[in-house]
Amino acid sequence: MSEGTMQRAAQREQSDPRAKRVNRVLVGAAAVPVMLLAAACSSGSGSSDGAKESPAADVKGSASGSASPTVQAAAYGKLPQPCKVLSDKTLGELVPKGLKSAKQNSLSDGSSRGGCSWNSLQDNGVKGSQFRWLNVSMLRFASDAGRGSGESQAKAFFKQQVQRALEATGDNGLKAQPVAGTGDEASLVRWQEKRKEGVFKEQKVVARVENVVVTLDYNGAGLAGDKTPDADDLSKAAEQAAKEAVAAVAAANGDGGGAGGASSGSPSGSASPSKSASPSASASKAGKSGASASPSSSASTAAAKG
Repeated sequence: MSEGTMQRAAQREQSDPRAKRVNRVLVGAAAVPVMLLAAACSSGSGSSDGAKESPAADVKGSASGSASPTVQAAAYGKLPQPCKVLSDKTLGELVPKGLKSAKQNSLSDGSSRGGCSWNSLQDNGVKGSQFRWLNVSMLRFASDAGRGSGESQAKAFFKQQVQRALEATGDNGLKAQPVAGTGDEASLVRWQEKRKEGVFKEQKVVARVENVVVTLDYNGAGLAGDKTPDADDLSKAAEQAAKEAVAAVAAANGDGGGAGGASSGSPSGSASPSKSASPSASASKAGKSGASASPSSSASTAAAKG
């Protein structure tokens, strides 16, 4: 542009205020891209750290949200043979004439449920006879994401069985008696029933060891004029037999259960605290024993009735 042209433009600007405003607008418009570019550069450098953190946060949130719930593995994965849970010596004391009368429950499957019963009729001649009936049933609960751990299911079923026994007596004031040294928890309910054959003394011991519930029913009666058996004697016999059955469950799963049926290393008779503190040990035990599906509530009730 020549010097004369520039002078004329300057003169027009001085003489025309509108031209002056147009020039200022054009200068401002030219500065806008420069400012936007600077802002973009500044934003890009500041958001680089945020860009690095965002994917990690998204992955972490996605992982925690999609993780499936887990439950503690059941400690016991199998049951002993139901008709072998009691020794011949014990059977000889509880059902003197019924050693060979063992009858396995039809619902027994060797894994989640099992039961066996014995009966004895001891003839005492003109005095009458002594009748005894014994039944042992076992129910094992497997851990399930929907139902919960095997142990928690067993605890609930244990309480249910004790309550049903109390209701069966028809005595609203009757209380269950705790049985010491038998698995993790055990209760005795006893009552009597008058039938046309005589007075039957009923004893029911419900015991839980880990994820297995053992229910032992034992009754006795003096028939045809024989004396009614002593309830305390029957209760002691039932408690001892229940301890033996609980010990058999522990032994079948590799635990060296003692006379009280408690797992080794638990002087109080409760094995749960030590095992619960080590889920991996429980999982290993369940893996050795083999897993099975959780029994349905209807099957549980049927097995409990033996």
